[in-house]
Formats: sequence, C-alpha cells, structure tokens
Amino acid sequence: MHAVIRHYSGKGAKELIDVIEKRKDEVKGIITGIKGFVSYTCIRTSDGGYTMSVYQDKAGADESLKRAKDWIQQNASNTGVGPPKISEGSVVLHA
Repeated sequence: MHAVIRHYSGKGAKELIDVIEKRKDEVKGIITGIKGFVSYTCIRTSDGGYTMSVYQDKAGADESLKRAKDWIQQNASNTGVGPPKISEGSVVLHA
C-alpha cells in the first residue's frame, strides 16, 4: 500500500478544511472512486489540517494528488490556500 499525507497550513488553510467538511460527500466520491482506494481521512488542526489517502499502489496515490489539486482549484481557490506540504511513502502497518 502507498499513502499520501497533505498538510495544509497558513493563509486559507482553515477555510479549505471548512469547504472540505461542507462538501464531504463530493470529496468522498472523488477520492473513493480512484482505483485501489483503501482509506481517506481529513483532520482539522489549529492551523488548518491534514488529509491522508491510502491506496493499494503508488499509481492510486499519485492520482489522488492530481484530483485533490484539481478539486481545490475548481472549488476552493477563493480560500487563498497555498500548495500543501506533501509526504508520501509505502505503508508499513495499517490496522
């Protein structure tokens, strides 16, 4: 399995997480529709939030990065949020 963590902080990050929460069914449909989907989590923090996507392989994780970027550009560009800090890698343990 392969995971991608996106950390949104700074200008517009809190607003982005608000948009994701309000449109969670739409976001869920986009992310779960990617081949190899395992799980998705969105976490609100004091400075914005994190999202974590897990897929069976790197190709699914890469596609989730593309779709997340496209969705934000189309639906949340008015928040002013900058690109997330991205961490990704192979899953060692998933319970």
